[in-house]
Amino acid sequence: MDNLSKIIDESINLELKVSKLYALFHKIFPDHANFWWKLTIEEKNHAALVLTGKEHFASIGTIPDNLLSRELEKLKVTNYELDFLINKFSTHPPSEEEAFDLAIQIEESAGELHFQSFMNKKGSAPIDKIFRQLNHGDKDHAERLKSYKKKYVTMKDEDASARESSHCSASR
Repeated sequence: MDNLSKIIDESINLELKVSKLYALFHKIFPDHANFWWKLTIEEKNHAALVLTGKEHFASIGTIPDNLLSRELEKLKVTNYELDFLINKFSTHPPSEEEAFDLAIQIEESAGELHFQSFMNKKGSAPIDKIFRQLNHGDKDHAERLKSYKKKYVTMKDEDASARESSHCSASR
């Protein structure tokens, strides 16, 4: 298997593992289940898009700029780390805030940033445009995670702190 095929396969695995992690968060956090489920499906769609393009890219010997990370070892390490986290969180779930922080970190990692950069790029080859059209709604995950966390998770923590503070001062 040539290096390009390995990069494509590891990139598909990355998208599927991120999807699996988000599916786990969907189960762990029922208050945010719909949000996590949407991201789960979008990550599976990313994997399907890359898989669909695999034959085409292999036949021309290249992939569009910024669609995938070209750093095979980083992809392998990230996939290994995702496997570890999925196993760990299956028995020891993270807090909501930890889950969101981790998801943001993942979405800002090299593998996911390449995909986002590609989706935001203007112009270029017809195959690039087709990929963008097929995936037009499944992007900006890091920004969506930050916005959702700020609105629903951080606010919830602040509300709990305020209630605790008022409870403490009322009992004096």
